[in-house]
Amino acid sequence: MPKKSSETIKADAASIALALSLPAVANAADFQPEAAAGRESADGSSISDSNAESFFEELRNGDGSKAAGFMSPALKQAIPVQTLDMLWGNYEKLYGKTGTAQPLRTAQDNAVHHNVIYTLQLGQVPLTVTLRSDNSGQIDDLYLSPVSAAGYQKPAYDHPSAYTEQEVRIGKGDLALPGTLTLPAGEGPFAAVVLVHGSGPQDRDTSIGAAKPLRDLAVGLAAKGIAVLRYDKVTYEHTFKVAADSKFTLHKETVNDAIAAVKLLKQTPEIDAGRIFVAGHSQGGFAMPLILAADPDHDIAGAVLLSGPSTSFADTLIDQQQELVKRIKALGQDPAPYEQQAAVWNGIANLVNDPQYTADHMPDSFPLSPAYWWFEQKNYKPAEMAQTQRIPMLILQGENDWQVTMKQFDGWKNALENRKDVEFKSYPRMNHLLADVDGVSTGGEYAMPSNVSPQLIHDIAAWVNKRK
Repeated sequence: MPKKSSETIKADAASIALALSLPAVANAADFQPEAAAGRESADGSSISDSNAESFFEELRNGDGSKAAGFMSPALKQAIPVQTLDMLWGNYEKLYGKTGTAQPLRTAQDNAVHHNVIYTLQLGQVPLTVTLRSDNSGQIDDLYLSPVSAAGYQKPAYDHPSAYTEQEVRIGKGDLALPGTLTLPAGEGPFAAVVLVHGSGPQDRDTSIGAAKPLRDLAVGLAAKGIAVLRYDKVTYEHTFKVAADSKFTLHKETVNDAIAAVKLLKQTPEIDAGRIFVAGHSQGGFAMPLILAADPDHDIAGAVLLSGPSTSFADTLIDQQQELVKRIKALGQDPAPYEQQAAVWNGIANLVNDPQYTADHMPDSFPLSPAYWWFEQKNYKPAEMAQTQRIPMLILQGENDWQVTMKQFDGWKNALENRKDVEFKSYPRMNHLLADVDGVSTGGEYAMPSNVSPQLIHDIAAWVNKRK
């Protein structure tokens, strides 16, 4: 196959990203908005709601100057007026023209923002637009996404009498994050686990399709006497502000907030400060050695990796796409669309791996933004970094996972074979969302209700509880 130019890869990547992100639906009636985490707002007539209404109207009218008048200073720095002028028009080019029906509006609060959520139709796509207001009522950020299909079902091990939940604030300043602290019933202090998300703008539950794996982990572990802190990711809560950072890094995306969450737990009376653990899913597991390295005071008592890649991010992309194509062929399905997708992502990975490019010398045109994120950590290989660390680790992997494959799990085992404080376990039927599924996982099953494997929760709890 001839090598593609970066411009061709950029165009193909945009097409694939669109294809992967849009649900195949006929109309919005088939979908319901996924509730933002937090408390429902009781004050529907607040200044925040009024400003949100005015901002949204000017945004749809393409009047950036008027829209900017309702924005916080931090968001004004992130989104120039010229971008605001074109923003809604660009979304209409992507999804289709705005429908004539009046948008459905709801409001919810979290520890950082008052959120006004609009659900409306663009073309054939039901879209949610979340406007996030700060304490002064100004629009501090916004988040736009196609509506997810409803269908999440609570797991059998979710016993509300076994835990309580508190809304908490993690970190300080313009990028503080809202989260949920799940405390077991009874008297503490309790061992605690910080949950760290995978890639993308994830909410605190990692809501994907009809699954919420981080919520399942929280209630499952709480029922076993372990407190859990989970939080909305910075790319979800502060989407446009971080998108404006041309030197956004894995540390800014994942590491710094995990450490801030640990610090919050250490100061929480109900938590045993000597038994704080961090569990990272997917990219959260990939970043775990960096998280441990950013903890010089050794506040972290141990780390759990849940389907975390062991090699570089670019090489993980190649491995992932090869595995998906192999599975599609084994199922007797047409591999052509998947091979095309693989070619695009392989092209991106090859650009990152090209030795002529570094964070100081990046390609003139890179298909994914910010390019700095990719090149700043191009040589980072988590399993190699973990070889010299001395914090106990539990590495868990689904054998039915195509996004992070058993090859990655074997990479951890080979790199850490001389460490006596690391334990490994894999699960034959478990997919990337940590659920046991029948058949071969290719991602299509993510739209069906599923829950985290109770055996996985049992194993994490047993590992944590033996460290006293």
